[in-house]
Amino acid sequence: MDADAPAVTMHIGELAEKTGLSLRTIRHYDEVGLLKPTGRTDGGFRLYTHQDFSRLMLIRRMKPLGFPLEEMTDLLRVIDTLSSSDSTTPVDSEVRRELDTFITEADKRRAKLQEQLAMADEFLSLLREQ
Repeated sequence: MDADAPAVTMHIGELAEKTGLSLRTIRHYDEVGLLKPTGRTDGGFRLYTHQDFSRLMLIRRMKPLGFPLEEMTDLLRVIDTLSSSDSTTPVDSEVRRELDTFITEADKRRAKLQEQLAMADEFLSLLREQ
């Protein structure tokens, strides 16, 4: 993509449709600082880019794991730091440790969800046997 080309933008309604999230949820994420719009129209409407869409999908994927907003903010900061560093710049070891901590926590939460899903499957089997 040409670096000088303007970014393709979408309004909040289109972003909501593409992500399956409500307008209210996207506005809330803006209010708490998880997802700031790239820009605004002259009329004040929020504008989002594909990069914003990708960030919102990352947030959406964190949600089922039960990360509170504060931890989501911290994780996004870590990801932003890692994404902004180029291959010639060493990444701070503290940032790497933070990422490892989030990975460990996400693994634990995923395992818990798998346990709950197994229990739900067992429950459905019992119901079907009736």
